[in-house]
Amino acid sequence: MRPMLATHGRHVPTGAAWTHEVKWDGVRALTDVGAGGLRMTSRNENAITIAWPELATSPLGDRDLLVDGEIIALNDRGLPDFRTLQDRMHVRRAATAARLSREIPATYMVFDLLRLDGRDLAGEPLDVRRERLAGLGLDGTWQVPAAYDDGPMLFDATLQQGFEGIVSKRRDSRYVFGERSPHWQKFAHRHRVSYVVGGWRPQEGTTDRLASLLVGEPTPGGLLYRGRVGSGIGPKQGRALTELVTGLGRDGSPFADEVPRADARGTHWLEPVLVVDIDTHGRGYDRLRQPSFQGVRTDLAPEDLLP
Repeated sequence: MRPMLATHGRHVPTGAAWTHEVKWDGVRALTDVGAGGLRMTSRNENAITIAWPELATSPLGDRDLLVDGEIIALNDRGLPDFRTLQDRMHVRRAATAARLSREIPATYMVFDLLRLDGRDLAGEPLDVRRERLAGLGLDGTWQVPAAYDDGPMLFDATLQQGFEGIVSKRRDSRYVFGERSPHWQKFAHRHRVSYVVGGWRPQEGTTDRLASLLVGEPTPGGLLYRGRVGSGIGPKQGRALTELVTGLGRDGSPFADEVPRADARGTHWLEPVLVVDIDTHGRGYDRLRQPSFQGVRTDLAPEDLLP
């Protein structure tokens, strides 16, 4: 079985017909508990139970149920972060999974109930399914996240708090396995943030055509590396940036922390004086997510960005 998926929404819906939830930045998982025990599967129907030993025991014992949810883990800023799970996602050795469950503990955010005690609930309205789910009293490694009536409020709140976004669902929506439904709509946040340029990389196969920037965040402890940005830098932007970085070269990295080898290879290091705006998916992460170059900020100096 594949889970039901949301479509990309354009405007957060309002009104009593909709309910709204936090969009969790984790690993989607259907969990089936029945006579054969507990089995977790990914959105691609791969068996993933062994990777999550702390979640692989139902808090309801052997009670028959099928639930949908998101496996999450928190980063060092207390936010759900998909990258914190990357070392765990593909583990297939029980001993390794057990060790990682102690180092990177996960929580299962259960947001839908599809079968209970042998009764198929997928055809029931979402409101009915959520009411039955709330009545199970899940609390611990399995949790039921809150739902909200005010979608725009939740969108603004999650934007400020640094969450991935929200999902809006029609209260009368039925659950259709494998369907990407307009009755579920997702709204991911993107953020425009200013960063300092610390280096540039040429287009592959060339030595002088600027194709991407290495950027960092100024802190009292120095310029901390945040990632490489190539999206949004076309030929026109590349030529303009080339003029701006001419004369700013230096021998070594200006970043206070280590730049990954894959990013450092072939980089031309720069004095950290140029400020640019980057559009990025999510905030509060050590590395930019799906970054896109937006422009140069001639009105800002690096010291203006210090916290």
